[in-house]
Amino acid sequence: MSSGSDTTAASARGTAPDGPAPSGPAGTDARPGRARRLVALARREALRTALAVVAGLALGLAFPPYGLWPLSLLAVAALAVLTRGRRARQGAWTGFAFGLPFFLLLLKWLHVVGWDAVVGLSVAESLFVVVLGAGLALTSRLPGWPLWGACLWVAQEWARDRLPFGGFPWGRLAFANTGSPFTPLAALGGAPLVTFAVALAGALLAACAVALWGLRRGGGPRSAVRALEAFGLAAAVTLAGLAVPVPTKADDTVRIAVVQGNVQKPGMDFLGRPMQILDNHATATEKLADDVRHHRAPKPDLVIWPENSSDLDPFQYPQAYDRIDEAVKAIGVPVLVGALVDHPTKPGYVFNEGIVWDPKTGPGASYTKQHPVPFGEYVPFREQLSKIITRFKRVPRDFYPGDHTGLLKVGPAKLGDVICFEVAYDEIVHDTVRSGARALVIQTNNATYGRTGQPEQQLAMSKLRAVEHGRAVVTAATSGISAVVAPDGTVTHQIPEFTQGVVSARIPLRDETTLADRVGAAPEWLLAIVGLLSCGAAVIAGRRRRTKDEKGQQ
Repeated sequence: MSSGSDTTAASARGTAPDGPAPSGPAGTDARPGRARRLVALARREALRTALAVVAGLALGLAFPPYGLWPLSLLAVAALAVLTRGRRARQGAWTGFAFGLPFFLLLLKWLHVVGWDAVVGLSVAESLFVVVLGAGLALTSRLPGWPLWGACLWVAQEWARDRLPFGGFPWGRLAFANTGSPFTPLAALGGAPLVTFAVALAGALLAACAVALWGLRRGGGPRSAVRALEAFGLAAAVTLAGLAVPVPTKADDTVRIAVVQGNVQKPGMDFLGRPMQILDNHATATEKLADDVRHHRAPKPDLVIWPENSSDLDPFQYPQAYDRIDEAVKAIGVPVLVGALVDHPTKPGYVFNEGIVWDPKTGPGASYTKQHPVPFGEYVPFREQLSKIITRFKRVPRDFYPGDHTGLLKVGPAKLGDVICFEVAYDEIVHDTVRSGARALVIQTNNATYGRTGQPEQQLAMSKLRAVEHGRAVVTAATSGISAVVAPDGTVTHQIPEFTQGVVSARIPLRDETTLADRVGAAPEWLLAIVGLLSCGAAVIAGRRRRTKDEKGQQ
């Protein structure tokens, strides 16, 4: 090989051909240059990272208790712009810088358990956004990139809703848009379609911003046209939901009463002394019975108590059984009671149940929560993890999952019982409606997270489910927020947090199913698969470009 070739190769390596660079001025030229480039790179990435952090916080503010849903569009647009034209690993970092502050703000209600729980869960959930950021960077080079980006948002939520340990669906774009023009789309394709529409509108706003930037840099009339087209499409997608009819016509009605007995204090130790919470709910029910007798309140057809309204197993503690029975007989109609019941054959396991309690025949049909919360209602790898994290000892027993939907006949109504966090899972609510539920009941206990914003986030999910399934949704909470949601997503009755009270309302019972009920998870699977295929197409297109460039240089 010629000496010229040696010199060229050595220069590419940043060294002299015959050895290391000398210490003189000629040998130090490369080092300051590299340092300057690194500093410049750090500055560029610092600004991009800071903008991603701001965008993530903006997305957090789109969710309750803040409820600034237009920020969800701007946050999606910002992430699309920040990842556009970047390498996959750069997009991944931007995704992490976006996702971590978003989840820290969204899930800060977990601080009652410990800030380490907030950080740990936020980091875990952010890893899904890391993959999303990489995918957005890859597909941003494809024609029609806003469409593929929206599909990737659905794919990210699809994975996060299922993995690990059954997933954690908190923070879906759909749950920030339960009172926006996008909401009626839930009746067509459920929460995934709402997420897709929000992500598509946000990505189109990003395309508009990119076109305007091109116009500023001399792009000419073509850039102006592209900006107008993107903005017009974003507006059309945003307003499309207003054209979707939300079915609300009742086939029948039933009068219900929701009892919120309240707890003595919020936080991890909300239970207080044994029988206290049960007595709160029994006393409130007996007061309702007295009001009915004296014509101060209409008599309900059925009464709903929240999750854990009996703090003792009524089948193991006669005093709990008798107290429930007294209250039910006083009101004289069936009561749906929430209780923790010992597993009959597996010591150390309990069922989280909703039990139909009849004033004449006592306890009857029941529903057991199908999706216990990992690390909250059961501890995976308990033996190993309890040695490292002693806080898990505060979960002394594991909840045992149920194996069927919550369709229950409560008095004259066929209701679908869903317990607490299960309202966040599409499949559980969908299967309950498909099994014949004419209205939905969400039995929940948010006393641990009182006044943290978590109850508002959960109520927003109830509003979306009402529209998605065309069903009235009754939320019964020990300490709030108890509410009645009409099939169009409107909250018609509500009891504030940490207030003992009773909601009496006549709710519609419906048999007609929505299109979302009929198509089930098909839209989510389709959109997620399209998103993943677009990533594959982007990788193949990138390899072809590199191969073509290499051939052109030869």
